[in-house]
Amino acid sequence: MTPAPLRLLERLGAHLPEGTAAPRDADLILAGGGLANGLIAWRLAQARPGLRILLLESGSALGGNHTWSFHDGDLTPAQHAWLAPLVAHRWAGHSVKFPGGERRLATGYASVTSSRFDAVLRSALPAQVQVRFGAPVAWLTASAVTLASGEVLRAGAVIDGRGLRPSPHLSLGYQKFLGQELRLDGPHGLSQPVLMDATVKQHGGYRFIYLLPFSADTLLVEDTCYADDELLDADRLRAGIADYAQARGWTVAEVLREERGVLPITLDGDIEAYWREAHGVARAGLAAGLFHATTGYSLPSAVRLADLIASLPDLSSAPLFDAIRGHALAQWRAQGFFRLLNRMLFRACAPGQRWRVMQRFYGLPAPLIERFYAARLGLLDKARLLAGKPPVPVGAAWRASWPAPAGQGGGLAGSAAREDKNGKSGVSSTSDSLEGIHPDVR
Repeated sequence: MTPAPLRLLERLGAHLPEGTAAPRDADLILAGGGLANGLIAWRLAQARPGLRILLLESGSALGGNHTWSFHDGDLTPAQHAWLAPLVAHRWAGHSVKFPGGERRLATGYASVTSSRFDAVLRSALPAQVQVRFGAPVAWLTASAVTLASGEVLRAGAVIDGRGLRPSPHLSLGYQKFLGQELRLDGPHGLSQPVLMDATVKQHGGYRFIYLLPFSADTLLVEDTCYADDELLDADRLRAGIADYAQARGWTVAEVLREERGVLPITLDGDIEAYWREAHGVARAGLAAGLFHATTGYSLPSAVRLADLIASLPDLSSAPLFDAIRGHALAQWRAQGFFRLLNRMLFRACAPGQRWRVMQRFYGLPAPLIERFYAARLGLLDKARLLAGKPPVPVGAAWRASWPAPAGQGGGLAGSAAREDKNGKSGVSSTSDSLEGIHPDVR
């Protein structure tokens, strides 16, 4: 059923003279100026230069305060080319650290910062792409938007990119983090990112530190946790970052900025029911359910969606909704194996022992790891991921492999939960050595 405010908005043109239609403010309205809608505007400006686009952002900058990263293998050469002006940092490789050892991978890695994202879009978007700041959306339909001020804007279609909606049709775990961009009083000594340093004390779930070196003395340090709940204790995370910096021998001269987030990690759900909640309004980004189910990375999915929209011959509301919904459902089906792995991580493994699963994963061949991040696993890859002695109880893993009713959320199988409460939690032993830890394997 369409909500009453939306039905009223759809009837706003009823008092116009017969044979006329409400004037359009744009061909396409993008509600929300985050990553997904910003990339759609950027791509359409390149591929469809005659299209009139209105990009609405409630804040004062596009992209908010975030850092989005991706691996080289996540995108095609053509996608790398059109995204390139937005990329702020690139590295030739990265590393991970676990109690069982450290591994370096010669896989390129790159980041888009929200400051660069905002600056490039402001300066490079053509005149037919109008950006309005301080424009919070009150409600919307497939072809009209009402702002909080009461102003009504109309277009051939509307895309809602304002983030994931709470829904009883999705069961989620969470990846929550707080990051600080730090300027040190001396060099940090890093030449490439550390995507996971899981040698830190474990609490609340699978915890690790994420490091991006931006210059010789500046870097982003994020305290991250795969957790069952979405509550973010900012003070505790700040303290974790301070402790980590001290342990590394770094003296912080200045905290340049701080970002935080809670990313969805899908366990199972009913994606068709979730999309019915859109009431015919096209969605983008997290709102569309378009992100890597296990890693939470969203930029590659946003790039692919922007390419899809730019290729559509008809951008009116109904065909656009059908195309995006079909794409989102196809991506959901394609990521079923990742949701299986998520259920095993969240429901079969005690929170303080989840690091063992990731340590085992990073002992696998580098090409498989690259395909995992790119969400392009083959049957042999999936078999390899499940082969061998599992780092979780077999019975709990089997029970967790079956989907639970949507909305049940994360949580542990009973045996794993008891293990965490009554046994040791955190990293107390290095007996589970990192399988096959070695330089990059081709």
